[in-house]
Amino acid sequence: MKTKIFSLVSLFLLGTSALFAQAKTEKFEVKGNCGMCETRIETAAKSVEGVTAADWVQETKMLVVAFDSTKTSVHKVQMAIADAGHDTPMHKAKDEVYEKLPACCKYDRTEPEKK
Repeated sequence: MKTKIFSLVSLFLLGTSALFAQAKTEKFEVKGNCGMCETRIETAAKSVEGVTAADWVQETKMLVVAFDSTKTSVHKVQMAIADAGHDTPMHKAKDEVYEKLPACCKYDRTEPEKK
């Protein structure tokens, strides 16, 4: 009886720790300007399978995204955002997609000069 209880408790603890190990949160910059950008960026991020939450802050241009690391990666999330027209550290949006953004959403795409 003790062996069965110990086995069940061990199995429960092992399963619980595996669930928590899969959840991951990343924060990175996403270029954008307005509330329409916010909606587009968050929608693109949430469209990736495994993403559980996405919050882009207009003032800081930072996106916080939570996802299941067994289903997706930050690379795939950034690729989806770039496909929607917004530059990220890993991916630059295609020019033709960027050009289709509304005028208020067109952010500065010039690269800062390197010293």
